[in-house]
Amino acid sequence: MEETGTGTGKDWSIQDVARMAGTTSRTLRHYHDIGLLKPSRVGSNGYRYYDGTALVQLQRILLLRELGLGLPAIAEVFHQQTDAVKALTRHLEWLRQEQDRLSRQILSVRQTIETAEGGGELMAEKMFDGFDHTQYKDEVEERWGKEAYAKSDSWWRGMGEAEKREWKARSEQLGKDWLAAAGSGAAPESPEAQDLARRHVAWLESIPGTPAAENGGDTKGYVTGLADMYVADPRFAANYGGEEGAGFVRDALRIFAERNL
Repeated sequence: MEETGTGTGKDWSIQDVARMAGTTSRTLRHYHDIGLLKPSRVGSNGYRYYDGTALVQLQRILLLRELGLGLPAIAEVFHQQTDAVKALTRHLEWLRQEQDRLSRQILSVRQTIETAEGGGELMAEKMFDGFDHTQYKDEVEERWGKEAYAKSDSWWRGMGEAEKREWKARSEQLGKDWLAAAGSGAAPESPEAQDLARRHVAWLESIPGTPAAENGGDTKGYVTGLADMYVADPRFAANYGGEEGAGFVRDALRIFAERNL
């Protein structure tokens, strides 16, 4: 178990910890058995006790479980990132990103409800704020040509509203999963990050007009070029929690491209 300097000399019984954390003694014993959470001491009666350092470790476990990581993946994260305070700081940033995202969703839904109840006209651009496919028109045309933009623009405009919502939801989920992986402390070469990179490339391949979607296109160059842009351009980096999160995405995509494209 890592040392974090959070010990206070006080410890809590396994029953107290289970109650405070909303888990069970059986779960805590299992975490001990697989090496994830070591008690600070074991009493003569066989009861496990946990100090402040152990509670910090448990908090990290529970946070990572909420991100959907399995126990083997959590063990890998702990092995790679032994500084608990630094790891929790990164996780806090991810939680703030999630808080902001949920706040915007709440506002959007509230506006929709109020408009519908008042008999007003629903404004799609407010309901689905956050995706403007024309905002990078100049960059797309400069980098990949006017034909590339024309194809993707025609594809987008040809979609029905339900299709646009579905595609937008898929894009948002991918971004959310990237943020979660970066917040978990996973390494760019980890199975979790590489699966995300695979999904990301498949997402790019689904957009007509991009080099990834064209037969004979330079998919590898396109992916690595975009990966660098995610870091260099603050507008893109903001989608991944800032420069550090974008750097994680870039590194994972570069590794995937070298191995698979």
